[in-house]
Amino acid sequence: MRVVNIGPDPSLAYRPILDLEQKDKDKTEYRNFESGSLIDRVYNTYKLMHTNQTLDFVKQKHSEWSGCAHAQMEVMEAVISLDQLVDESDPDVDFPNSYHAFQTAEGIRREHPHEDWFQLVGLIHDIGKIMALSGEPQWAVVGDTFPVGCRFQNGIVFRGSTFVDNPDDKNPAYNSECGIYKPNCGLDNVLMSWGHDEYLYRVMKFNKCTLPEEGLYMIRFHSFYPWHSHGDYMHLCDDKDMRMIPWVREFNKFDLYTKTTELPDIEKLKPYYQSLIDKYCPGVLKW
Repeated sequence: MRVVNIGPDPSLAYRPILDLEQKDKDKTEYRNFESGSLIDRVYNTYKLMHTNQTLDFVKQKHSEWSGCAHAQMEVMEAVISLDQLVDESDPDVDFPNSYHAFQTAEGIRREHPHEDWFQLVGLIHDIGKIMALSGEPQWAVVGDTFPVGCRFQNGIVFRGSTFVDNPDDKNPAYNSECGIYKPNCGLDNVLMSWGHDEYLYRVMKFNKCTLPEEGLYMIRFHSFYPWHSHGDYMHLCDDKDMRMIPWVREFNKFDLYTKTTELPDIEKLKPYYQSLIDKYCPGVLKW
């Protein structure tokens, strides 16, 4: 397997226009997986993820979590619970994930004032990380996602050094380009590494939340950087995936580049976002 150098992410090309006061750092500093004060923590998280995320593991987690029988809470409760979580896979920030939720939502609100569902996706996209507050290790919750059951492609961060102990990487049934899948089968039919994306998508579907298809798709695949930012795994995509990738890329701009040390006034913003929650995913949900 050819080792590639993973540095600043190609998704830099999809950067939104941010207010001047938000520009805490240059765009080339985002998603730097080569250096920085958090790099050891980030690398160790991905090493555990890439060692343990196998096809069998993913199937096990689907069985454990897709029934949404672990907790009952309102969406805003889940958002605020992320006060307790600092994402150990993120090289850009070292503050609680709840702030990132409101930063992302407000960035979308400025650029897309008429798409309230899009703003809500910005708020809730990471709340599947509550799994980490229920005992799941962060390597099974956070970070970039990738398909299992087929060859791990070079766009995966740290691809060259972190899969050496993953048994699927040595399994002939799984290490061809398509593996267990058919060409152009569609990402709906691909098993992704387990994490907060797939979990929250399952929660939204289980509770019959009324976000549009584009919003659900953003939730499900926003961490699939090898695909939406590096161009890998296109051979598994169908027409729906190609229609949806511009939406995922548009969301990605705000997920990445609203991460600043200027933290929002959450109490001031809560009433507006609660109104969106009440519209699209009201009441107590099952998780």
